[in-house]
Amino acid sequence: MAVRVDLNISLDGFATTTDQTPDNPFGDDWPRLVAAYAATRTVRERVFRDTSGTGTTGIDERYAQAYFSNIGAEIIGAGMFGFHAHPDDPDWRGWWGEEPPFRIPVFVLTHKPRSSIEMDGGTTFHFLNTSPADALEQAEKAAGGKDIRVGGGPTVVRDYLKAGLVDSLHVAITPILLGRGIRLWDDLRALESGYAVKTETAESGTIHLTFQR
Repeated sequence: MAVRVDLNISLDGFATTTDQTPDNPFGDDWPRLVAAYAATRTVRERVFRDTSGTGTTGIDERYAQAYFSNIGAEIIGAGMFGFHAHPDDPDWRGWWGEEPPFRIPVFVLTHKPRSSIEMDGGTTFHFLNTSPADALEQAEKAAGGKDIRVGGGPTVVRDYLKAGLVDSLHVAITPILLGRGIRLWDDLRALESGYAVKTETAESGTIHLTFQR
């Protein structure tokens, strides 16, 4: 069992975008940030339910396959679930639709716990107001011996990195500049200590940076 992180960031280190509007809730920058990942065959099938077999099949696809491999539980922040979009709606079921792509137990760190939500396709959201270490302990019990992914956002990921709880960190660096948002690398000086670090450049120009304990 390993604790894993996979994130997309810009060249200047931002893992979030800030150009969203009510009419364009993802903004124009988010599709640019995840374009190579979203173009892979695995993501097109798993997230967008495209069963035509189309999509890229190079280095980006290999990392996309690894992203979903051997994951037994996931930990995410309230923002990744979508609470900030509907903070006062007790019936809000997240912005992933009725069949989210996780297909595993997902533990949502939030200051507003609520009852668990069982979704189609095997995803169950559990809402916790607790520490990163305690959430990880609960995720371990649900993972059945498989790996646990800390899915994001970057603030949650930084908490786990600072606590030394991450065994494998994969960052896909997209060759764009965002200039604003939430940076992954803040307050993580000397993170590389204790990890084996490697880089690999995909056909898309995405740089895959991996820290492996």
